[in-house]
Amino acid sequence: MFAIVRTGGKQYRVAAGDKIVVEKLDGEAGSSITLGDVLLAGEGSDLKPTDGLTVSAEIIAQAKADKVIVFKKRRRHNYRRKNGHRQQHTILKITAIGGQEKKAAKAKKAEGESPAAAEA
Repeated sequence: MFAIVRTGGKQYRVAAGDKIVVEKLDGEAGSSITLGDVLLAGEGSDLKPTDGLTVSAEIIAQAKADKVIVFKKRRRHNYRRKNGHRQQHTILKITAIGGQEKKAAKAKKAEGESPAAAEA
């Protein structure tokens, strides 16, 4: 089974067991996260509905990319600036595709508020 997930403004095609490098996400190595923005899911050529579908992943490491040198110069003005930038990344291992988002907590809150609203 595969899924297309969106994180960090980019889209990734993932399957169980895949490792992907995404923009930095909060969390430490070894912790698990869920990616809730699933755009497409399927198996082979069969597509499945993505309502409430989530992708579970484990954070393998927090890393940095190679340094990119930014050099600015204006000729004949003795103006030179050199900066370096290292983008932060998170390396994820996809553990499962197909979990459902938990909406029961929201439903319980709505049920709990309705009697109180009726009394007021």
